[in-house]
Amino acid sequence: MQKIYLVPVNFSNVTLLNRIVHALKEQFPNRIHLSDIDLDITKAFSAERNQYFSTKLIADAIPMTDGLDGKVILLVEFDLYVPVFTFVFGEAQLNGKLSIVSVCRLHEEFYNGSTDDELLFDRALKEILHELGHNYGLHHCRDWECVMHSSSIIEQVDIKGSFYCPKCIQGVPGLANILMHRTK
Repeated sequence: MQKIYLVPVNFSNVTLLNRIVHALKEQFPNRIHLSDIDLDITKAFSAERNQYFSTKLIADAIPMTDGLDGKVILLVEFDLYVPVFTFVFGEAQLNGKLSIVSVCRLHEEFYNGSTDDELLFDRALKEILHELGHNYGLHHCRDWECVMHSSSIIEQVDIKGSFYCPKCIQGVPGLANILMHRTK
């Protein structure tokens, strides 16, 4: 039974974290575990961009997660980038162990100044499931309702569903066996 580790890094929103853990446990019964690592995020900070390089954070976390047998999702509150994009909501090793998700640009306050904790939770869960899907080998899906649909702007996160479509579930051997999934 492969475990899924949620690793908050410099993460202060305990209420959001608890809701995410609960929701993930519903979708991946008996697989979700909280863990922590002492990741030095300063090495990945770009003062020029005022953001953190997500690929560097993943690379730095690799040796720190050797003892964790399963998938590892780093959860952060600071803004992430990769050099070819202005920002990213997250990044994952395709068919690999590690992924990272930032809730920074998932806050509604980032766009219009309004607080919406329910929308933040919904967006965070979608992006975690999306990056985890990449860890399981899934590519972007053309189905707008599938959580694996690509999201480069927040409206695309809001439009997509919070579940894997039947085609994506079939695309990963064994995923249907470990996932308590919803379909359309």
